[in-house]
Amino acid sequence: MPSKIPCSKGEVMKVWVKVQKVMQEDREEIVVAVCDKNLLGKEFDFFKISEHFFKGELMEIEDAIKELEKATIANIVGGEIISKLIEKGIIEKENVKETNGIPHAQIYVLNG
Repeated sequence: MPSKIPCSKGEVMKVWVKVQKVMQEDREEIVVAVCDKNLLGKEFDFFKISEHFFKGELMEIEDAIKELEKATIANIVGGEIISKLIEKGIIEKENVKETNGIPHAQIYVLNG
């Protein structure tokens, strides 16, 4: 059973996850966009965490990670999800960028 990540009010941390399949030349890409629940729809100086791009299904972080493991392209935004991905060794801290104080990362799976 997946571990639960408690929030300040004893809730399990949830994130927005949107999965899309996109054809690129001769292969199908699985694009997964994930953002912390509290960031959806927020606008900052240099970017917006848009509902159009990120709002799919609200799910627990452990379930979001399962979706990310299937991705060929991933866009990830938010301290909660980024911290969990670093903890699990899925992304490296050195590859995380920060814009307006919000951590974000991208994953690309390259096929030889």
